Amino acid sequence: MITRIWHGTTKAEHSDAYFTFLEESGLTDYKNTEGNLSTEVWRKPEDDVCHFWTVTKWQSYEDIKKFAGDDYEKAKYYPEDAKYLLQYEEKVLHVETFSY
Repeated sequence: MITRIWHGTTKAEHSDAYFTFLEESGLTDYKNTEGNLSTEVWRKPEDDVCHFWTVTKWQSYEDIKKFAGDDYEKAKYYPEDAKYLLQYEEKVLHVETFSY
C-alpha cells in the first residue's frame, strides 16, 4: 500500500471555505479514482495560518497515476486553489505503508 500526503496552507479565516472547496474538488476526485483505498484530511490552525494535509492510501503507484498523471510526485492543483492557498508546494510525499 502507498500513502500519498499533500500539504497546503491558507489564511486561518479562509480555512472553512477552503475545506468546503476541497470536499467538492480533490476529495471527490480521490474517492472516484479506482485504486483509492481511503482519504483523510488533517487540518491544524496555527495563529493566522491553517495547515491542511490530504492523506490518501492507494493500492499501487499505477493507481496514483490515475489521479495525478504520469508525473505522480508532482502536486495536483485546481484553478480555484489560487483563491485560498498561500503557496504551491511542488511535490507530494509518497511512502510505503504497512498495516498490522
